[in-house]
Amino acid sequence: MAAKAEEYDSSEIRVLEGLEPVRLRPGMYIGSTGYDGLHHLIKEIADNSIDEAIAGYANTIEITILKDGGVRVDDNGRGIPVDIHPKTGKSTLETVLTVLHAGGKFGDGGYKVSSGLHGVGSSVVNALSTHMSAEVYRDGKTHHIEFDVGKPTSELQITKGTPKEHGTSITFYPDPTIFKETTTFDYTWVANYARHQAYLTKGILITVQDERTNAKESFYFEGGIKSYVKRLNQGKDLLADDIFYVEKQVNDAGVEIALQYNDTFSETMKPFANNVLTPDGGMHVVGFRTGLTRTVNDYARKNGLLKEKEDNLTGDDIKEGLTAVILVKLPDPQFEGQTKNKLGNPEVRGYVDKVMTEYFGYYLEENPAIAKKIVGKATLAARARKAARAARDNVIRKGAFEGLNLPSKLADCSSRTRSDCELFIVEGNSAAGSAKEGRNPQIQAILPLRGKVLNTERARLDKMLANQELVSLIKGLGVGIGDQFNLDGLRYDKIIFMTDADVDGLHIATLLMTFFFRYMPQVIEAGHVYLAKPPLFGLIKGTSANRKIDYLYDEVALEKKLSEKIAERKKAGTKIDESQERFKQAGYTAQQRFKGLGEMDAKQLWETTMDPENRILVKVHVEDAEKADAVFTKLMGDQVELRKNFIQAGAASVNLDDLDF
Repeated sequence: MAAKAEEYDSSEIRVLEGLEPVRLRPGMYIGSTGYDGLHHLIKEIADNSIDEAIAGYANTIEITILKDGGVRVDDNGRGIPVDIHPKTGKSTLETVLTVLHAGGKFGDGGYKVSSGLHGVGSSVVNALSTHMSAEVYRDGKTHHIEFDVGKPTSELQITKGTPKEHGTSITFYPDPTIFKETTTFDYTWVANYARHQAYLTKGILITVQDERTNAKESFYFEGGIKSYVKRLNQGKDLLADDIFYVEKQVNDAGVEIALQYNDTFSETMKPFANNVLTPDGGMHVVGFRTGLTRTVNDYARKNGLLKEKEDNLTGDDIKEGLTAVILVKLPDPQFEGQTKNKLGNPEVRGYVDKVMTEYFGYYLEENPAIAKKIVGKATLAARARKAARAARDNVIRKGAFEGLNLPSKLADCSSRTRSDCELFIVEGNSAAGSAKEGRNPQIQAILPLRGKVLNTERARLDKMLANQELVSLIKGLGVGIGDQFNLDGLRYDKIIFMTDADVDGLHIATLLMTFFFRYMPQVIEAGHVYLAKPPLFGLIKGTSANRKIDYLYDEVALEKKLSEKIAERKKAGTKIDESQERFKQAGYTAQQRFKGLGEMDAKQLWETTMDPENRILVKVHVEDAEKADAVFTKLMGDQVELRKNFIQAGAASVNLDDLDF
């Protein structure tokens, strides 16, 4: 007999009103409630000011991080309307800030082009803030209203006179009960956001200031995305100084493209739709790649740069060394989700393809010397691709979890559950021997490196696959390489660089990071790459039979430990002989400095660097891909002068023992 059903009626159905859904499920609206979500609040408010600028109504925007933890965004746009809204019966200003999907981004009366597609930004920020205030300047009056947790605390206040003729000022304070990880805004993030928006909107002045530190920067780029490409290529050797640029209107969409080639082997692509970065690409990127590939091949065939029997150049061949910024402006962009990572409008593919095919074709015809260099670089890439394919067939491991074709030097772990497994990439056979002996063999694998790996900043895939150390690493990881890369094949949850805490160790770690950043960035982005931090010092107490060691990881920690121990002994009445060495004054029998991992035995290496309960791991993540790209170019590229200047600028303030990743 079936169990009696519990009473289930309308009282069980909860109806969320107003901004309640936002506070209940904030991640649906801003992606997360961590660092990224917190800073997304600024973007939601500032994007509205950017929309005013795109529409031609504003030319200055100010973003201020306040001393008391809030953020204020000011612009000199038209000012949010303040008249009574016919549907809500409240001022339009209050409506925009308290009603989801209310804004000037629907229909024909607001913005033809807008980054805030969903029209929920301002109200979402209001819902997730302990307090928000808004001021609108228009018609010679100042209109002011305040909110707590998304609800108005006063009527709209109107006074005569304004600090400026027209504009909007929004101030908000993130709610710590929502943003439990942090409510502290990062000035660098804000400055990078402002810089990008200034690149994407020609003629707009964006100022960022931080009242906590008095830091202040202003961004204005008359060249727009041409200036952006120039910055992205800074420090790189160029095929030509000239930057291809086109801006055209196709039906109701605007297409703007800037590109330039350098002599590196990687591509830098920045696609935007209505000033919103779309890191996962979309139809505008598909159209760009199609048009670029067709146009270069057509030019090469027409001018005899490709022989009749030669295959067409592929998109991968042609994108080598390419730096491009694509900006499309649409009246109705179809983004995937509120975080807008990908553009889905199918018509945009044809628009961008048409513009690239026509105008880049003109550019190649008018600049034959540049065209010849572009085709020549792509032809070399094609040859390297074919050589790499042959080499790759020998190193790509099939059936990763079955252990087929694993490198002989790899001491693998026995577990086949990826989430449990760790791979230690260890500098030198001596340290690798200690690591193998001291590890937990069930979950920890050891891959020793012989010397310094190849600098992949200046190497194509075919050359890289001729390097035995990197081949062993690729085999061990199980993800493949190049067009066969597949993150699902990764055999280890943590990939840990374990190198000496000296200059050579740091160099090896940098070489490894260069390899992952250039050839396997997805592994870094997914949070799988770590740096182990071995100790620099051991303070020894007792005899060999009953020895205890306190491990310290830098000079600062060492001095703090010694000072504390000396103070404790003095307080206990112990007479201190200050002529003795510091470690003896502190009550230790010896002090050891570890110059390398090989100086530690298996037990010490386990206790200090490999034991999950005690070790220090630093996760490698990329907060600013453009800055990371510039750093790798500077440190690992061909231009010695850039590296020399970098070293000279920072040498005086660096203590190698204090270096942290």
